[in-house]
Amino acid sequence: QVQLVESGGGLVQAGGSLRLSCAASGRTFSTAAMGWFRQAPGKEREFVAAINWDGGSTYYAGSVKGRFGISRDNAKYTVSLQMNSLKPEDTAVYYCAANLRSPGSAYNLHPTEYDFWGQGTQVTVSS
Repeated sequence: QVQLVESGGGLVQAGGSLRLSCAASGRTFSTAAMGWFRQAPGKEREFVAAINWDGGSTYYAGSVKGRFGISRDNAKYTVSLQMNSLKPEDTAVYYCAANLRSPGSAYNLHPTEYDFWGQGTQVTVSS
């Protein structure tokens, strides 16, 4: 069992930065691949970034590659998403999720591949 709590969302102007954090409870965090997803109003939840269990492998959606960075600290049971050069189209609720089935891979792009989810944090980028 993994409980996830996101933080760090807020309102930022276009071009600005935010850093999202996801705090996990449960020792299984260090054996899980982690992902960030986002969901805008009226749209499906979409993949943003993922990282494998030891941080050695990452993967990004094309829309955020080069602007966002995912990292994790297994000693602190946290995974972070650094978001730079934010655009209005990045506005969404951001969720972190844990994948226990394929921890060695960061190529986990679909929500159904994840076992546990946080409650989400709102990110709003104004133009």
